[in-house]
Amino acid sequence: MNEAHSTLPARRPIRDLPDELISQIAAGEVVERPASVVRELVDNALDSGASQITVRLLAGGVRLIAVEDDGCGIPQDELPVALRRHATSKITNLHDLETVATMGFRGEALAAIASVSETAQLSRPAAQASAFLLDARSGELRPVARSSGTTVEVKELFFSTPARRKFLKTDATELAHCVEAVRRHALARPDVGFAIWHEGKLVEQWRATFQPGQGDVQDALARRLADVLGEDFVTQSVPVHHTEGRITVTGRAGLPDAARSRADQQYCYVNGRFVRDKVVTHAARSAYEDVLHGQRQPVYALYIEIDPARVDVNVHPTKIEVRFRDSREVHQAVRHAVENALAVPRAQALAAAAEAPPSPSAPHFLEQKMPAAPIWQAQAAMKFDERPGHRVADLGALWGTPGPANASPAPMEPAPAAETAPAAATAWTPAEPAEPATDQAPEAGQPWPLGRALAQLHGVYILAENAQGLVLVDMHAAHERIVYERLKAQADTGTRIASQPLLIPATFAATPEEVATAEAHADTLPLLGLEISPFSPRTLAVRAVPTQLAQGDAVELARSVLADLAAHDASTVVQRARNEILATMACHGAVRANRKLTLDEMNALLRQMEVTERSDQCNHGRPTWRQLGMKELDALFLRGR
Repeated sequence: MNEAHSTLPARRPIRDLPDELISQIAAGEVVERPASVVRELVDNALDSGASQITVRLLAGGVRLIAVEDDGCGIPQDELPVALRRHATSKITNLHDLETVATMGFRGEALAAIASVSETAQLSRPAAQASAFLLDARSGELRPVARSSGTTVEVKELFFSTPARRKFLKTDATELAHCVEAVRRHALARPDVGFAIWHEGKLVEQWRATFQPGQGDVQDALARRLADVLGEDFVTQSVPVHHTEGRITVTGRAGLPDAARSRADQQYCYVNGRFVRDKVVTHAARSAYEDVLHGQRQPVYALYIEIDPARVDVNVHPTKIEVRFRDSREVHQAVRHAVENALAVPRAQALAAAAEAPPSPSAPHFLEQKMPAAPIWQAQAAMKFDERPGHRVADLGALWGTPGPANASPAPMEPAPAAETAPAAATAWTPAEPAEPATDQAPEAGQPWPLGRALAQLHGVYILAENAQGLVLVDMHAAHERIVYERLKAQADTGTRIASQPLLIPATFAATPEEVATAEAHADTLPLLGLEISPFSPRTLAVRAVPTQLAQGDAVELARSVLADLAAHDASTVVQRARNEILATMACHGAVRANRKLTLDEMNALLRQMEVTERSDQCNHGRPTWRQLGMKELDALFLRGR
């Protein structure tokens, strides 16, 4: 025992760390790899008001990183000061720190970079006669030739810390990270041009698409998105523009069909700064819950504008994380913005594209505007019992009784008498008189977006003809979405989900967190059709479950709901759980495969799809319809070759 005590190291006194070691520690937090240096230097270039930024790299940025800009420049006497720790021109007091409006603000980046590399910076303000170059290692300051602006050269990164250099990947991998760092800046600044050179070859170049005071910012941003992420990203996305309180959310949200297996195309910006935030990510993902299939990841580029005083950007060394003063406010704004953008049926855009093709001078995605007043808004104002088809088992109530008033939706020619099917009128007996479909008739000369039904294929698909070509519709999936949206509208009126008491309560050993959650949300659980009460200090009993899920695993259902309630806002969990139950009800109530439909019934279903929110996907996220254009059909038969 005494020997063990004798081997303990002697206590060391508390001392101030030397400046060199402090710089190394700071560099370890700020500089992880060449891409970290590129990010910090481009931040400074943007803060200087540059309109053109050029990044030059050698060996993936390990041997050389040079960032050139045409900004305001640094005066000769301030060049040595710029390399000191915590020296900056961007903040002067605590209020400035709490309302940061610049990309950089700590004054640590240049000092940290200089401590692990051979750094030199040369700069010239417009009013200065010549440029001056400062060598950070030797402190030598000498005049050089350069136009107005600043260039920072970083050579032999981590030369003084060989152990850290060994952790770097291949040159190609480091180059990819550097390009991604510049890409993130380029997506937020369409007014700035960017160029990336590697080993003397141009790798990427994005020209400025916006000049201050000229043109529309949103159009310029859309063009930059197309340049950086590709035309496919823009053609397979919808515009987002939503203001809620003091928060504005803009950008583009990818269509569910464009979802990917990885979350590698999710870009979020807060006041122009790229961030990774759990609140925003969860809000965007929850907006896709109703329309995304399986574990696919959505794609989006969202720009959040918020009062700088309501967001703290000084919570992470790399400034990639933020903390919101009211995270729930931000969560709701982002979720509603994406939900509203995805809710509009794409059939409306299809009709608009056929009616007014985009001008050749502007990309087609710039012409996609959100409808001012979608048809479904007028329907939402109706009482639920007044809407046709509110009963899931009554297809006649949903689609109306075939007759001369709605026998054929074709706008250009009257319906022949032969198309009216009296036999179909006796097939189903509507529980109430169906509203006539004449109020949904398009204006003269305007085609139906999803066209006119032609036939039914194997009792599963509906074939329709529109101005673009052929439309294929999965009738069960489409009807399922229509019924689901109507059930959600009914539930929004405050109706509780019906529950069924269990003959024998299902008990399970609960964690302290689950017990606390069950007690804290005792008023919320009945809204979901659940009754969960303590059975003992460490046991919970499930005494009632939703009627539609009575045959499921009560314990598993209770655990999942309690976990969601503990992790997220209660109102969000209630809505999600309610929607899952309603989706199950809609699936069972939708028209099944092999159900023979008349042309009138098919056309009525198409008309409902055109005005129903999120009708492009079923409740499980699968597509409900596909468009085959004439070019695709001609290619199948080699026409024109």
